[in-house]
Amino acid sequence: MNVYSVVQGLAKNLDNVSDPVFSKRMLGDGVAVEPSNSRIFSPVDGKIIMFFETKHALGIRAEDGAELLLHIGIDTVELNGKPFKERVKIGDSVSRGDLLLEVDFPMIKKSGYDTTVMLIATNRKIQLIKDTGQISIYEPVFRLL
Repeated sequence: MNVYSVVQGLAKNLDNVSDPVFSKRMLGDGVAVEPSNSRIFSPVDGKIIMFFETKHALGIRAEDGAELLLHIGIDTVELNGKPFKERVKIGDSVSRGDLLLEVDFPMIKKSGYDTTVMLIATNRKIQLIKDTGQISIYEPVFRLL
């Protein structure tokens, strides 16, 4: 099953993420994107299974059981949810392309935080499709194995 980008921007390999939790793949493999848009979309059809109170991270269980972590920014938990407007809640069913969040990335940058968005497969191996260059939400970034 293909997993699509959650945001438009510049895709980059996880090796280049400044947080070792992601660059060392402690939670799983995936991709990172430097966002050029404030809207975050569902990468798959599935269900919202986790949403941090601070709105900086959420979990999606795909229809085939794959679990994906979407983490917005690095250390943005410290912003206590201020730059995030959630459009879904735990238990909601989502389709690929559904709007999940709107994010005030300029506020995150102004506050001194990294805006990189990570999409991680936490319970599956992946095959990368695209982890560098410009990407849109219409392009798959990896395939679940």
